[in-house]
Amino acid sequence: MENLHDRRKVYEKAELLESQIEQSPFEMFKIWLKAAEEDTSVVEANAMDVSTVDEDGCPRTRIVLLKEYSEEGFVFFTNYNSYKGTAIAHNPKACLHFFWSTLERQVTIKAEMIKTSAQDSDTYFHSRPRGSQIGAVVSPQSSVIPDRSFLEEKLTETEKFFENKEVERPAHWGGYIAKPYEIEFWQGRPNRLHDRIVYTKTEDGSWKTDRLAP
Repeated sequence: MENLHDRRKVYEKAELLESQIEQSPFEMFKIWLKAAEEDTSVVEANAMDVSTVDEDGCPRTRIVLLKEYSEEGFVFFTNYNSYKGTAIAHNPKACLHFFWSTLERQVTIKAEMIKTSAQDSDTYFHSRPRGSQIGAVVSPQSSVIPDRSFLEEKLTETEKFFENKEVERPAHWGGYIAKPYEIEFWQGRPNRLHDRIVYTKTEDGSWKTDRLAP
């Protein structure tokens, strides 16, 4: 077994005090996302983990890109027949997670998942590069395929089919909006005494905040 006991760093770049907390977790997220976008060492500030629970009860996590957010929730797009899509159909809850290592920050979001409207899915689909549109048609995401040539052959067929015409969005491809009920902001601090502030949605729709022990 390889020993990684000495792999550690000191977190000391910032702090998260009660005086710095915004009333809305979405406003707090906006500030942190902007800071990540302005940090040139962050490659994709909108990259996030999405964790769902498979039917066998085991969580599964993958990286997707956040495409929109508002007071309503956080939006990403995918194939509804994928592992994440079938998991959400079985259990419509998910956990989103952002980790901006150079800022020593994490955001964890527990949410209810619903599909975006067909119109919203169409709008985003047709804003994508044409190659990405065709790729969404070509790939039976999460299905077992025989080899790479299967995709290449299907790509050639699909490009020919849609030659000189608009690519149609597949009915099984679209967006989800993650409607949060808990959002935690984590700021690394020295001695592993990290700052953790959690927003929890109350029955009347407002948000209450608490500090969690690290």
